[in-house]
Amino acid sequence: MKPQPLTVAQQELYDWIVEFLANHGHAPSIRQMMEAMGLRSPAPIQSRLRYLQKKGWIQWKPGRARTLQLNNHPPTGIPVLGTVSAGGLVKTFPDVEDHLDLQTTLKEENVFALTVCGDSMIGAHITAGDMAVMKPVTDIQTLPNGAIVSAMVPGEGTTLKFFHKNGPTIRLEPANLAYKPIILPAEQVVIQGRLVAVWRQVQAFAGRR
Repeated sequence: MKPQPLTVAQQELYDWIVEFLANHGHAPSIRQMMEAMGLRSPAPIQSRLRYLQKKGWIQWKPGRARTLQLNNHPPTGIPVLGTVSAGGLVKTFPDVEDHLDLQTTLKEENVFALTVCGDSMIGAHITAGDMAVMKPVTDIQTLPNGAIVSAMVPGEGTTLKFFHKNGPTIRLEPANLAYKPIILPAEQVVIQGRLVAVWRQVQAFAGRR
């Protein structure tokens, strides 16, 4: 279906979104769109987005600006879904925050990324600030012991650890002797994904001799 014509205001927002996506690789927030359009209220932006979607120009879930996609322009990169603790337990975010552009180096399909916080996996060369690229786990029975996983304990949070299953029990093992393993009945643990890659951004420091 061919997209319907836009008003001047709708076209202005659409053109700005196209440019933002090209420059940043992820969708802008409502606040960023408000500032770009010189508006003080989110209502006009939300109205324009609804019309852009209704007229066939974008896909968007109201209330979640980061889900915005251009029709016929699929997003590139790996969705960054939140943080994962390499220490204690933290909750992951339900919405996509960003997209990590690894398409030229990583050909895995249906993967997602989590930002690592904590130091419990330093023995596996995974440190705070790294991006853990995960493959969703659909069948825990196929998961080998020793795999690095993101595991969620309902009501508690998510952690990055080595996976070990022993009968009805799962042990989540850190790679740092300062931390103790997490041992729980298997039914209390949800394995979200298996580690397939780690992305680390190395910064150059000026003035180094």
